[in-house]
Amino acid sequence: MNLIYDYFPELTEEQRERFARLEGLYREWNEKINVISRKDMDEFWVHHVLHSLAIAKIIRFAPGTRVMDVGTGGG
Repeated sequence: MNLIYDYFPELTEEQRERFARLEGLYREWNEKINVISRKDMDEFWVHHVLHSLAIAKIIRFAPGTRVMDVGTGGG
């Protein structure tokens, strides 16, 4: 998770708290509905979180903009 802070040091405390809970939520739900490949959970932060956040390094969204990463479904 600290890798996120290397790329996004400006995260607010609320955002950091949310990221701190993220992996646990994915593990919980992945057991129920297979959100991402179980083989890939060890690479959760790089393959899934950083991959999804990459757009934020290129595009500055207007305040209040909501973005959803729906993936390819190819997994």
